[in-house]
Amino acid sequence: MQEPLVSVRDLKVHFDVPGKGKLHAVDGVSFDIMPNETVGLVGESGCGKSTVGNALIRLVKATSGEVMFDGKEILHLGQKEMNEVRKKMQIIFQDPYSSLNPRETVSAILADPYQIHKLARGAELKAKVKEMANSVGLEDYILDKFPHELDGGKRQMTGIARALALQPKFIICDEPVSALDVSVQATIINLLIGMQQKMGLSYLFISHDLSVVRHISNRIAVMYLGQIIEFAETDTIFSNCMHPYTIALLSAVPKVDFHDRSKRIVLQGDVPSPIDPEPGCRFAPRCPMAQECCRKESPALKEIAPGHKVACHFCKEARQRMLISRAG
Repeated sequence: MQEPLVSVRDLKVHFDVPGKGKLHAVDGVSFDIMPNETVGLVGESGCGKSTVGNALIRLVKATSGEVMFDGKEILHLGQKEMNEVRKKMQIIFQDPYSSLNPRETVSAILADPYQIHKLARGAELKAKVKEMANSVGLEDYILDKFPHELDGGKRQMTGIARALALQPKFIICDEPVSALDVSVQATIINLLIGMQQKMGLSYLFISHDLSVVRHISNRIAVMYLGQIIEFAETDTIFSNCMHPYTIALLSAVPKVDFHDRSKRIVLQGDVPSPIDPEPGCRFAPRCPMAQECCRKESPALKEIAPGHKVACHFCKEARQRMLISRAG
């Protein structure tokens, strides 16, 4: 059986909030990413998606847990060892403008990875920069431009080229198309898919746009308030999701089928505070199916079918009742 490229176990990221307590940004997340696989990570803004990605690549410090990458535990590596790991693990940021140095040309930005890791210089460096730029669709004249002279799509292509420069095995895509026009989004998504097929990449694709995640992902993890509440293959999530939150989330996806009369599920109540959260299911205060045990006991993420995990005490009953109410 093939081993996971990335294996995350009970990852927690807590932040001290002076005078209030600890903010549980990520609270016990576990998942695997296989070689050549894309795992989508979805959920509302503030649920902890980006923090998971930043913790995997150690841009933020994990409070506890384990992250195995290519057979090596990386959360406790020294700086020198981590620098070697980062050659094979890269990140594409949400905002291509703020993630690029405004004082460097595209050529200089793409040269940085090779120079930092001392992999090329002189004529060889220029050739590698040009080759990488061309591979993602950047024309030669773009190399002399500064980030502010480019449109959003070209800036994000520059960020992608920089992430691909060292030929990594794994890339964290932190909402890479959310700041772009729809037509440009399609170009970037197709570029990512093409580079994955060409280079054998694995992705953690973080987004709140379910239609984009559906197009690119093999499996999808749904997050709510710092925890994964459902995890399954993409087709299963869209055809047979079981958690009440996932059902409500999918009901909000816009449809072009005018014959579909199903209602959108509008959740009542507010999202609980992630600062020292109360015991029990995090979704219970907004769940129309919540019972007394939901407010006292936090449900474990259990496998209810092969490859399909759900964290809900009454997921099967909840699905039936919510779909009936949605049908009106």
